[in-house]
Amino acid sequence: MAEPMYRRIAHDLRQRIQAGDLSPGEQLPTELELREAYDASRNTIRDAIKWLTTNGLVESRAGQGTFVVERITPFVTTLSADPETGLGGGEGEAAMAEVRERGRVPSRSGPRVELLAATGNLATRLRVPEGTQVVSRHWERFIDGTPWSLQTIFYPMEFVQRGAYQLLEAKDIPRGSVAYLRETLGLTQVGYRDRILVRTPDENEIRFFRLPDDGRVSVISLMRTGYQASEEGPVPFRVALTALPADRNQLVINSGEVPAARAAAARP
Repeated sequence: MAEPMYRRIAHDLRQRIQAGDLSPGEQLPTELELREAYDASRNTIRDAIKWLTTNGLVESRAGQGTFVVERITPFVTTLSADPETGLGGGEGEAAMAEVRERGRVPSRSGPRVELLAATGNLATRLRVPEGTQVVSRHWERFIDGTPWSLQTIFYPMEFVQRGAYQLLEAKDIPRGSVAYLRETLGLTQVGYRDRILVRTPDENEIRFFRLPDDGRVSVISLMRTGYQASEEGPVPFRVALTALPADRNQLVINSGEVPAARAAAARP
């Protein structure tokens, strides 16, 4: 049985992309130009472009055309706790250090600091009444200049009232907030729980990460609840929300004796 014409056209364009004739970020010929080049109907060309789009080779941009997808080398983030500090990867200086350890360049903008009322899942995770005021600290994070993740960490406003004033300052806290809260308020993080879900990106994430707006690239949403020691046992005192596009992020959780992080990251 003969292969449909749209598939033959799609395979030819795919070969041109893989050979470098059509470079990452380059615009494909217009629909009219493709129709003339392949002597095909409009619907056949559209089916070929749809096949390439579904297979992640091209993306359509409203009002601009169709472009070859720029390939991104995924970064592997270790979520499990550091055996020396007990702090989890993916946050603050630990995240930046892991990027540098892999020979790549991390950067971030922020933090943007806001006061918000805790509602819904956030109030539940912090175990505070709805409407309780919290401090929000938000960062945009990059690797090699590419938007990589968005992270927001929430703390009860009560901590500021007790003397942790740096939580309200729009600048990074030396040594990180966990160490700062331990030194300032005597709050010791004894553990954390990560909850991971995969969802479609929202409008802000589509804009920041420059994702296609058809939802084919999912976002990994990581909610980390940090627990402090108390007489009643571990109680939550901070919540970190991180959004990571699935086209440029992978996550690793170590358990027991495993190879060094650098060696592990080099393998799929």
